[in-house]
Amino acid sequence: MGRVSKGMLGCVAAAWLMVTAGALAQAPAAPAGPKEVPAEAKKMKAAVASSPAAIETGKQLYTKYCRFCHGDTGLGDGRLAPKGSKPSNLTDKEWTRGSSEGEIFWIIQNGAPPEYQMKGLKGKVSETDTWNIVHFVRSLSGLK
Repeated sequence: MGRVSKGMLGCVAAAWLMVTAGALAQAPAAPAGPKEVPAEAKKMKAAVASSPAAIETGKQLYTKYCRFCHGDTGLGDGRLAPKGSKPSNLTDKEWTRGSSEGEIFWIIQNGAPPEYQMKGLKGKVSETDTWNIVHFVRSLSGLK
């Protein structure tokens, strides 16, 4: 091969690497966890009792971490939800991922399966504060 041909081959190889790397960078990330909330989460009981104080603390934390997607009143109408996402309506009686204390706790900590568009708050919010959010969220739909 002549000098020009080797140079051309190098350019083609470099272009291929750039296109491949770009495609990989745009590929959707694999889900962050299991396809559904683990069954053992349903059995978890709150480490913090539900009380007006716990619900109020949960409301403050919800306002800080959750309202942007789930909305001020939990209707799933937050203005900053990622485009194409459908945040759950937390005020209705239909909870597709589970409505027990433990299931809600697990989702807040780990994210919402199966796509994990909602990221978990583990490492950002303590377990105690997560339980407070659970109590607030359950109060929105009248769940006890």
